[in-house]
Amino acid sequence: MTDGSTDEAVERFLDRAAAALDDYDEGYADADATLATLRTHVDELAVRVEEGEDGGES
Repeated sequence: MTDGSTDEAVERFLDRAAAALDDYDEGYADADATLATLRTHVDELAVRVEEGEDGGES
């Protein structure tokens, strides 16, 4: 079951991931930079989801 903060984190991730991929597709970023950006966004999402899970169990 998801909560509002997790839903927001997933939406934010999807928006940022799409933007990073669009930058790559348009030639504004190379593959290494795009992967680094995506990795950062994945890590941020993982933290937010963990925080949501920890907060829901209290």
